[in-house]
Amino acid sequence: MKTLITEFISLDGVVQAPGGSREDTDGGFAHGGWAMKYFDPKVMGGAFDELAKQSDALLQGRRTYQVSAAAWPGRSGDPFSDWINRVQKYVVSNTLTEKDITWNPTTIIRGDDLVKTVSDLRAQPGGYIYVYGSATMVRSLLDADLVDELLLTIVPIMLGGGKTLFPANGKAIPFELASTATASTGALVCRYVRAR
Repeated sequence: MKTLITEFISLDGVVQAPGGSREDTDGGFAHGGWAMKYFDPKVMGGAFDELAKQSDALLQGRRTYQVSAAAWPGRSGDPFSDWINRVQKYVVSNTLTEKDITWNPTTIIRGDDLVKTVSDLRAQPGGYIYVYGSATMVRSLLDADLVDELLLTIVPIMLGGGKTLFPANGKAIPFELASTATASTGALVCRYVRAR
């Protein structure tokens, strides 16, 4: 399997709370939902749907999982909703218990086990391990060089601060641009593949 990271990212590198005003207000972040007016269902939605079809697992951090678990189970009838509700989900959390899991199938991964679990999943046959949101977890995966592809939707807005995606670890990790598409809203959907 391969690890695929999909993120909305602002021109100044912010990935925090692209989807909703109350999604993540850590640090007083006041721009929640900033990416939604730039969403292009044909270009962006098409890219997400196509990659979801090739994915056999969904990996999320606790906050992203809880937001998703509250939003997706009631949706159906489109390819992404149908996929996300049936796919095997993994949530990284040191606080959630089995009683907290209402969106199945879901397996809890403890923080100390993240690198080993993802390494084990990558050794199995299958498609992508699909990741969205979960900036802290993504930084850990990038730091451990466990990311095979990045699908970055670069949104034409600066936010002036907020959570970022990339670890400041001094490591150079090369990627190659595999494709790019321009949304009708001016956002760019750029797919990068890990260069070996």
